[in-house]
Amino acid sequence: MGKKRDIRVITLGLIRDEERIFVSEGYDPVKQSTFYRALGGGVDFGETSLEALKREFQEEIQADLTNIRYLGCIENIFVYDGQPGHEIIQLYQCDFADFKFYQLESLVFSEGENHQHTALWMDISRFKSGELTLVPQEFFNYL
Repeated sequence: MGKKRDIRVITLGLIRDEERIFVSEGYDPVKQSTFYRALGGGVDFGETSLEALKREFQEEIQADLTNIRYLGCIENIFVYDGQPGHEIIQLYQCDFADFKFYQLESLVFSEGENHQHTALWMDISRFKSGELTLVPQEFFNYL
């Protein structure tokens, strides 16, 4: 039998400001393509997805969240960097507590060791037109 793979539970925060959303930019070196995803991260054992959401935003961009509302669960099966992945996403709608985040064009943050990422505001129309890729695809159901 093949190598056992794990299903990862993550939490993501959908932050919208009129016709734009706050996303993290990613790149798949095998597909040679750029994609975008809401910010968030893994849920640790013994931690609720809401607690993880707040912790991830603090760790990654030192941001507090407010007006947090659970939207739903998305099951995401994908291939990244040539490897299969499987996530259960707990999705929340939320706002930044500090207005300064709405005035940013972009910011660079670290995730783990030596992993630099860029978070930025993007117009929703660019995803809907297919110009840019938003993952997972089911995310569109919540926009």
